[in-house]
Amino acid sequence: MTNIPDNVESTVELLTRGSYIADRSLGTAVHLALQLNRPLFLEGEAGVGKTEIAKVLADTLGRKLVRLQCYEGLDVASAVYEWNYAAQMIEIRMAEAEGIEDRDQLGTDIFSDRFLVKRPLLQALEPSLDGPPVLLIDELDRTDEPFEAYLLEVLSDFQITIPEIGTVAAQEPPIVVITSNRTREIHDALKRRCFYYWVDYPDADREMEILKLKAPQVDVKLSRQVVQFVQRLREMDLFKLPGIAETIDWASALNQLDVIELTPEAIDDTLGVLLKYQDDIAQIRGSEAALILDQIKNEVAAAQLAAG
Repeated sequence: MTNIPDNVESTVELLTRGSYIADRSLGTAVHLALQLNRPLFLEGEAGVGKTEIAKVLADTLGRKLVRLQCYEGLDVASAVYEWNYAAQMIEIRMAEAEGIEDRDQLGTDIFSDRFLVKRPLLQALEPSLDGPPVLLIDELDRTDEPFEAYLLEVLSDFQITIPEIGTVAAQEPPIVVITSNRTREIHDALKRRCFYYWVDYPDADREMEILKLKAPQVDVKLSRQVVQFVQRLREMDLFKLPGIAETIDWASALNQLDVIELTPEAIDDTLGVLLKYQDDIAQIRGSEAALILDQIKNEVAAAQLAAG
């Protein structure tokens, strides 16, 4: 188990050891969340690396990762706990067969820890020899508002109330990372309990660093062209802009096809790796892709001429 970093620089280095290239502002947000035991609320477009931060923290700190993947209709039984009703019924039948008539004692027995099925939120409050786990509440915006309200107790006091047992509190608070793709607004009451950070698309230099780290097999020239092309796409009015994950996938796919330099044909053949909606692909494929590629090559040539 690695100790929590004691300054921003160490936090950025910790993320870098986990192959996550973070700027100082993100490193500061992560550092404060770790030091002050506050949940870290990360918003941003899909594919910019929000979920990866939780995974990297768990890996580099040597902590267990407990992931709650959110979806519409998520309830307490799936997120927090439920009772093993089948096992409880067997216990009741056995008690009846043995002639046990103490109903109060039987009620205490069947609503005990051995019949409790612990889901991610309750698991995250349990003590561990490796230290408090990293709790990832992923894509919170997919859930309903009542579930948000339920989270307030968990995020404020790191405790959960189970009516049949009482309150279960964490001995040490878990490291909590919450992500949202902002398909809807999250209530202010929840945000107030967190440190907030907007994870944006990286600039060209940082995306190039990420690509070198995540796809080192790709030639540097091709990587640079891929980054420049993706950066241009993010300036356009597309239904879904490509994220970092798509950049890495596209560069790896081109390398797999033995492409050493972007061409209009290579772009058209692989746009489905980079863009995920047919309208976006139709808008870029053909003349638009060739135009963007020509602009990139002209800019490179002009830069080389100016430098030479």
